[in-house]
Parts: sequence; structure tokens; C-alpha cells
Amino acid sequence: MNVLDMFRLDGKVALVTGVGRGIGQGMALALAEAGADMAGVYNTRYDDTQAQITRIGRRFLPIQLDMIGAKPPQYSDVVDQVVAEYGRLDILVNNAGITRDGLLARMPEEDWDAVLDINLKAVYRTCKAAARHLMRARRGRIINITSGQSLGPMPDELAYGATKGAIEAFTRSLAPAVAAKGITVNAVNPGPTDSGWISSELRDALLPKFPLG
Repeated sequence: MNVLDMFRLDGKVALVTGVGRGIGQGMALALAEAGADMAGVYNTRYDDTQAQITRIGRRFLPIQLDMIGAKPPQYSDVVDQVVAEYGRLDILVNNAGITRDGLLARMPEEDWDAVLDINLKAVYRTCKAAARHLMRARRGRIINITSGQSLGPMPDELAYGATKGAIEAFTRSLAPAVAAKGITVNAVNPGPTDSGWISSELRDALLPKFPLG
């Protein structure tokens, strides 16, 4: 047996939020390549993700949801759509995230609320909705994407830093709470990833920090 066969996901179903581009799209494609059928939550676009997953030979269910101001029943509806389409849910990846930060003195309240809606409330609500199905099946995987903001300050991105630090604390507490049901919960920090937001100046500053440059 090839060692990679241990990581095959044939017959599994995965749900990824923020699937339209960047890290979310990359994870959706990787899960599909490993054999999983996919569902993806997007805000404004998903066509390229669907086309690539279809070429891989896996199914893709697109679900549109604007997470800013979304209510708890909408997250239950998302998970219910996946289960209705595929008959199961095995993997949840909470990837969707935004930043709208400035310094404290000039941060509008609505920006703070928007970042918390997507980066933190959505994680809690999607985990809660998915857990109903995963606990019933007594198996499953939950992956929450963080950015390591608990490791250092972000003075000009207060809301983003607060939400990502909270995700890590939430994950540490959720993991033992559901472990007996056969569910694992992990937070993954992919580090700076060029998904369209990194300027040439920032790239030049970041690359020397990595051993391989």
C-alpha cells in the first residue's frame, strides 16, 4: 500500500467555507483530489472552484451565504443542504475570514461587527450545526483556520487579531468536548499565503523570514 492511500477520502463529504478563492479554494481542491465530494459556502463567486472540482471527477454543491449579519438558522440550513444532497457530512473546514481594521480610534463599530460575524460567530454557528450530524454518526473532522494572532500583537488589525486568537481558544476547548463522540477538532495556521492581498513590498519583507526564502 502506498503511504498516501492512508489519506484517501473516497466516500467522504467535506464542507468548506470561503470556497471561492485563495486558501478555501485550495483546500477544496485538495480534498476533492483525495476523493471527497465537496460542498462550498461562497459569497459572490464560486464558478472556477466548481469547474476545477468537476474536472477532478468529484461532485460540488455550491451554497451562497453572506455571513455578515447571517442568523443561526441560516447555518443550520447550510449543513442540512449538504446532508440532503449527499446523505452525510464528514469534514467541516471553517476558512472564511475578512479583515476591516484600522487603529482603535478610527474603527467603525460596523467594521468590528462584520469581522466578528464572519471570523468568529460563523465558526461557532457552523460547528454547532455540523456537530448535530457528526455526533449522530460518531465520527467526523472539524478544521478551523487561524492566523497565529495569539502569538503576537496586531495593533492596526484589532478585530482580526481578536477573532483569530479566539478561534484558537475555542478550538482547544471544543476538541475535548466532542472527542468522545469520535470527532477531532484542530486549528490550522497556514501562515502568510499569497491569495491576492500581498503587495510586492510585503512579499519582500516576508520571504527572508522563511528558511527557504
